[in-house]
Amino acid sequence: MKWLNLLIKYRLWLGIVLLALGIYVNIQAGFWPSFILYLLAVIAIVGHFLFGPMRLIQSHMEAGDIEGSKKVLDSIWFPALLIKPVRSVYYTIKGNLDMVNQNYESAEKNLKRSNDLMSTSSMMQGQMKQAEGANKLQLGMLAIQKGDMKSGESYIRQAIRAGLPDNENNAAAYLQLCSIMMNKREFRAAKDYFRKAKSFKPTTPQIVDQIKQIEKYITRMPG
Repeated sequence: MKWLNLLIKYRLWLGIVLLALGIYVNIQAGFWPSFILYLLAVIAIVGHFLFGPMRLIQSHMEAGDIEGSKKVLDSIWFPALLIKPVRSVYYTIKGNLDMVNQNYESAEKNLKRSNDLMSTSSMMQGQMKQAEGANKLQLGMLAIQKGDMKSGESYIRQAIRAGLPDNENNAAAYLQLCSIMMNKREFRAAKDYFRKAKSFKPTTPQIVDQIKQIEKYITRMPG
């Protein structure tokens, strides 16, 4: 689908060229011969501002190319013009890049923007719903990092209810709840959440290590 990526990348400039050609044909031969050029120009230009080049980010994210992802985001001049589902993805990715750069204040701000857009979007189904869950999980982890355990627990419970995209995210969510319950000395609940986390059989080294560390202590707890 390289042709589609090229079309998305240069859609705005193609629209401008088509508009210029339409004006030229209009002057030379009248409106109707130029109509199709005007129509294609409007589709290309409006499409650029409503949908943006978000599809281009996917390959950069999969390759771990942070700079490439940032360049695509920076090419979006007016994010407020993006339709809600696309704008939500825009702010989610922006928040993720902020987290990579350890800019947690900006990450929280952008993830909350994305979360607000998801909650008001009537088009949010399926994958978008899972994205909401992942978003809330990140907000929960950020809240815990700031020492706000109450908000952290609330966000993580919301994330689980919304649905998470894979076993790794589910395991991470239940491990966070397990840690919160341990701090609250609600040991029975902590053990239940720990069992749920293990049941997802995560393979991410960081999560596997967390499970091993918690396992050393949780068997000694009452309840």
